Amino acid sequence: MKEKLIREICDDKLIVIIRGVEDAKLEPLFEAMYEGGVRFAEITFDAKGIVTPKQTAERISRMKERFEGRIHVGAGTVIRMEQAKEAVAAGAEFLISPNTNLDIIDYAAKTNVVSMPGAMTPTEAVTAYDRGADFVKIFPSDSLGVGYIKALCAPLSHIPFMAVGGVNHLNVADFLKAGVCGVGVGSNIVNKEMLKNESWGEITELASKYRAAIDAYVQKG
Repeated sequence: MKEKLIREICDDKLIVIIRGVEDAKLEPLFEAMYEGGVRFAEITFDAKGIVTPKQTAERISRMKERFEGRIHVGAGTVIRMEQAKEAVAAGAEFLISPNTNLDIIDYAAKTNVVSMPGAMTPTEAVTAYDRGADFVKIFPSDSLGVGYIKALCAPLSHIPFMAVGGVNHLNVADFLKAGVCGVGVGSNIVNKEMLKNESWGEITELASKYRAAIDAYVQKG
């Protein structure tokens, strides 16, 4: 099951990051994203704790049940073990972090959940992957730039990298060409103004642009 999910992530190449979305708007947001071709989404934990880990886990559980077979649901900003445990108990299919936390990588492996810790340097990336991470998230990708990512991926081509930060539908092919196997996208799809106005069709259109750009890159080979 885990190996199948890893292959699907590699094939699909897009995970949408859902941060700070009010509870009532999650379901219509997921519907809009699905219509736009999104098949993977992470619901992030609130680092400030305003939304508790338990509340975030409940949202993960509900969206996973509601969109079973349509969108794979995981947890994001998993920086503490409490969050990892809540996420796995809620049925999260993958754990994504902005940092390299060896205990969380170990826990993901133990519970057969896909692990995607964040790294900025070659040392962090190799440390995470050697520990058992299934993917390594290059973060923040926009600050580091495509050139850095290309230089990082060249000697570490055995590591499945994901680029997160600053990815849009116009540059997504550049990040993929640099050597990453996929990207994470947040507010460029989960647009705050569109959420506020409940402009679900516009969110679907945004997601469709990413799907089209990624598919075009893959088809070009």
